[in-house]
Amino acid sequence: MADLTLEKAKEILKKHTTEPHLFVHAAAVSGAMGTLAEHFGEDKEHWQAIGWLHDVDFEKFPAEHCQHVRELLEPEGISPDDINTIISHGYGLTGADVKPETNCQKSLFAVDELTGIVHAYALMRPERMEGMAVKSLKKKFKDKRFAAKCNREVIQKGADDLGMELGELMELCIKGMTENAELLEL
Repeated sequence: MADLTLEKAKEILKKHTTEPHLFVHAAAVSGAMGTLAEHFGEDKEHWQAIGWLHDVDFEKFPAEHCQHVRELLEPEGISPDDINTIISHGYGLTGADVKPETNCQKSLFAVDELTGIVHAYALMRPERMEGMAVKSLKKKFKDKRFAAKCNREVIQKGADDLGMELGELMELCIKGMTENAELLEL
């Protein structure tokens, strides 16, 4: 079984995804996962690859998201641990049966929704990602009408499970997404 690299993750996602917004979301989550890997002293590229690939089954199976990850990724030689990590981001949300327990799993669970709020806020700002402040993002986070489809309870639970303040998680997410701003068209 080969290690999951960012390049391999990108190749695999292209086989199962065509919608441009899903590639933008993949880049957002990948960036956020990279900074969280650095925060925890883990392998940045590996976590970025997990983030890139996390919605591999979403376009084909939106009503059964996370339930087809194994069948799509096992033939690609992806390790059972990586497959479980990807499945875990849907725990309690999509019928996924893998509870986030590792820092990587908990990070993916936390940033999947948070990147949506950060992205929506960046689109409103003339300077996009540049200079985004946690304080301003928190105001948007508190406004339930803003990026209303992004589940704040999931984000808060993710931060809590990681033992982080919400602001710290937001800061890491902003940093990672800023590093990928070009891919996000921001």
